[in-house]
Amino acid sequence: MIKIIWVGKIKETSYKEAVDEYLKRLSRYTKIQAMEIADEKGDNQDRVLGREKDRILSKIKDRDYLVVLDRSGDKFDSIGLADKINSILLNHNVTFVIGSSHGLHNIIIKRANLKLSFSDLTFPHQLFRVIFLEQLYRAFKIINNETYHK
Repeated sequence: MIKIIWVGKIKETSYKEAVDEYLKRLSRYTKIQAMEIADEKGDNQDRVLGREKDRILSKIKDRDYLVVLDRSGDKFDSIGLADKINSILLNHNVTFVIGSSHGLHNIIIKRANLKLSFSDLTFPHQLFRVIFLEQLYRAFKIINNETYHK
């Protein structure tokens, strides 16, 4: 099973439709659950991250294999990501966490079993959800030896 926790709501209809489409495609391969956590407003980053941390941690189980999306994390090509996901899913449920524009609280990052980076670039959060889900879908196509465009 895969659980995805992301902070903030998708406001753009086109992004919401793309997210829904990839979640539907992924459900063919695995049980998948996506949860939006309310983002915190304010100028004090420590307070914002602390409140978001509490909301995120309430959704994570102790036995979950936690993967946080972090620019300083490990990078994989598509085949490497597929291999990593496949090996994790053999023994664990996996929870992915995508933080807000403020990032993630250090406690969540330290709790992570894996820090994963897709790029050194910065992406808009709504767009990144689509990118993330597309890559997750690609990984499952690879795991199942199914063709997918290059």
